[in-house]
Amino acid sequence: MQLIKNNRFLQTMINRILIRIKVLQIIYAYYQNGSNDLKVAENELLFSLQKSYDLYHYFLLLIIDLTNLHERVLDNKKHKYLPSEAELNPNMKLVNNRLAWQLAENESLIKYTSERKLSWSNDRDFLKDVRKQIVASDLYQEYVNNPEDSYETDKEFWRAVFKKVICGNEMVTEYLEDKSIYWNDDIEIVETFALKTIKRFEEAEGSKQPLLPMFKDLENRSFAIKLFRETILHGTEYRARIDKHMKNWKTERIANMDLLIMQIALTEIMTFPTIPINVTLNEYIDTAKYYSTPKSGIFINGILDSIVNELKSEKILLKD
Repeated sequence: MQLIKNNRFLQTMINRILIRIKVLQIIYAYYQNGSNDLKVAENELLFSLQKSYDLYHYFLLLIIDLTNLHERVLDNKKHKYLPSEAELNPNMKLVNNRLAWQLAENESLIKYTSERKLSWSNDRDFLKDVRKQIVASDLYQEYVNNPEDSYETDKEFWRAVFKKVICGNEMVTEYLEDKSIYWNDDIEIVETFALKTIKRFEEAEGSKQPLLPMFKDLENRSFAIKLFRETILHGTEYRARIDKHMKNWKTERIANMDLLIMQIALTEIMTFPTIPINVTLNEYIDTAKYYSTPKSGIFINGILDSIVNELKSEKILLKD
């Protein structure tokens, strides 16, 4: 794992927002499959988190492969029969982009992608489509026509391209979702981390530029495993308390995802005393808006708030 050199890189790729989403997905699958093998499901959780970290490296590799593809395209045009003057003397600014070359020499990126065997070599049509979109953009025209030639302009070009051409690109999203089922809900989050990494690159770091570590330390990895296991092991207990506060609601009419989100949220509240309750509640209310119904956030907030007040009155919960 890449050593963290300074405070700018204390951020990690796998943060607790992503962990909560992964835990929700794996527990949902656990109940749907009717499996009782906790260890298998736990390994699936860790594998899913590893795949998210793979995606982060795939995004960084994309810059290298698109640059190499652009060079090959220009070279082919130069050597075709009766090339034009423009084809004989193409603008090589993107080919010589300093950020792309720095990424290509990055020790951490080389080591990780080699060990994990990550590559875009089987995705040539996808690379061609992305390159065409980049070359057709105003960003590209502004870049190649910009008289300033520096590391900062090179970095800013890829930062802008990543933000405006790749992030949120429906074609890119659909392709990645087809490439791995583990990435269906990761892409937007991981894109932001890749974008932040590009922004933080410095020329002076050379090939030793730090990348984001998967976990800051063992604490977040332990958080993922413990949240998953405690949610399953205390599922009956927590569901009973949730049912008690449903009052006029019939459990069978409640979205199953709502119940599961409340179960995980209650687990976090009961298991991790250092995490403020309002932080936990806000995270799972936001998750409910995305994974369940439009009204789920309000419903879940009301039920959990009632449970928290009861736990405090019973002296079971002492934190705020």
